Amino acid sequence: MLATESDKRWEIGYVSGSFDLFHVGHLNLLRNAKERCDKLVVGVLSDDAIDRIKHKRPVIPCADRLAIVAAIRYVDEVDETTIALLDKIAAWQKYHFGAMFSGDDHAHDGWAHEQDELRKRGAELVFFPYTPSVSTSMLRKELGR
Repeated sequence: MLATESDKRWEIGYVSGSFDLFHVGHLNLLRNAKERCDKLVVGVLSDDAIDRIKHKRPVIPCADRLAIVAAIRYVDEVDETTIALLDKIAAWQKYHFGAMFSGDDHAHDGWAHEQDELRKRGAELVFFPYTPSVSTSMLRKELGR
């Protein structure tokens, strides 16, 4: 569901991401997610999980990314997202969130089957508008990484 389609709020919201080279797009996602839930849990992808998904190592080590995200006022709980927790159902089993939030750049990249499974458990995938002016990929390109 696009966040613009509803003003629904949830008790527990969940965001998972690499948060490498933290930028305003990440901040927008976390702020928007927190506005829609009472408690925001953020999963920071482990270095190995990023390597598996993106086939590259993060610039900022996981421990540092965890510390950065934990310091954000919108975040109530931060945890490392291991390879096992990349599966959204496994993440739901651990955190029991009512909504998993993401940027709308992921709205059409194969998450539909997981959305159906989450709905069976009473949870939703909610997509916020992506911040087109910046991305980690753009920053990596500028840095030559």
